[in-house]
Amino acid sequence: MDARSIIAAKRAGATLSGSELGWFARGLASGAVSDAQAGAFAMAVLWRGLSRSERVALTLAMRDSGEVMRWDLPGPVLDKHSTGGVGDLVSLALAPMLAACGAFVPMLSGRGLGHTGGTLDKLEAIPGYRAEADAERLSRVVRAAGCAIVGATSALAPADRRLYAVRDVTATVESLDLIVSSILSKKLAAGLEGLVLDVKQGSGAFLPGAEEARALATALVETAGGAGCPTVALITDMDAPLAPVAGNALEVGWACAFLSGAHRHSRTGEVTLALGEALLVLGGLARKADEARARLLAALDSGAAAERFGKMVAGLGGPADLMEAPNRHLPRATIVRDVPSRGAGHVAAIDTRALGLAVVALGGGRARESDPIDPAVGLSDIAAPGAALTRGAPLARVHASSPAAADAAVVAVQAAFSLADAAPPARPLVSGRVG
Repeated sequence: MDARSIIAAKRAGATLSGSELGWFARGLASGAVSDAQAGAFAMAVLWRGLSRSERVALTLAMRDSGEVMRWDLPGPVLDKHSTGGVGDLVSLALAPMLAACGAFVPMLSGRGLGHTGGTLDKLEAIPGYRAEADAERLSRVVRAAGCAIVGATSALAPADRRLYAVRDVTATVESLDLIVSSILSKKLAAGLEGLVLDVKQGSGAFLPGAEEARALATALVETAGGAGCPTVALITDMDAPLAPVAGNALEVGWACAFLSGAHRHSRTGEVTLALGEALLVLGGLARKADEARARLLAALDSGAAAERFGKMVAGLGGPADLMEAPNRHLPRATIVRDVPSRGAGHVAAIDTRALGLAVVALGGGRARESDPIDPAVGLSDIAAPGAALTRGAPLARVHASSPAAADAAVVAVQAAFSLADAAPPARPLVSGRVG
């Protein structure tokens, strides 16, 4: 086998064998496949697509290009993945809730890029938190706390690391087949026994259309199942931020409050419980959804979930008393300014992507992978869909590092909101399920 023949076959529309895809993945990991050949392969896949069997084979090949974690634990190894959004801090809440219910959660997460926030960026707003952990440290924290949220090391799915970097510069990021294999190769390398996927749709989603979201959810569930990992996907709304905050330290603070008992009845809470229900049933920790919900709520009410989160943070280098005093540790912006509404009425629509980009412009996200992050900046008190506002009432509150950045964010947030005389009909937060 050689890279040129494999690329030419896919370019011609042929179905690649598992051995061909395995050879190519090993070549990506070893360097035998050049960047030019990786880019040509990605473009051929974007153009011709992969069959279901090819997607499974590529995913397994990229998983097996590096280490695959093995666990011997007294409970199922479960995880959750989101396709990304604004104010989406579900991972921070769900991982310790699952741990308190008897699951073990080695959650390999990523950083934000573009308008979507990254779970690792949020956690690194906590002083001392080390999101990069080797397999030994990950295993130790998972055993002690029941959960650990860290980044994938270079030893896990190195073929995906190579291909992902090439896709970013060859206009092939949007390939559904490569999105699926990229997400799942890293998740499966963590040795999972069950996975739930939160596939977003709406103005703040990576794929905003309903048909696009369902196609991605279906491909992910079919591929994960074909690779031997039981998986369920929920399609959830991202036409408004999931929490009324967006920005790294602000989201961690809100998650701490959620775990401590505040904000229980919220968009965050509804989505977190729906995902948790699906995963507890999938992992055999509950027989049906209502039993799973009761267990998750008990984990919150008893303080067990908050305790697990605190133990995870301490185990990964953060302060041992974060849950008791989050405001003592989390950074705060030097300038805080309300965003006045330019008219009166009900919030009819929110350009959620625009809010995410406003956070990026403040310094709370990155347009390029190398951009630095200011963990203190962002938006809080974001008005919800349907909220009734008088002229001059706050649409949100800007947290900035300079007056100029605050001024620009005020204008951007004002432009992201549309008002109407009547409140829009309520939209379901969970609009579909696959698997």
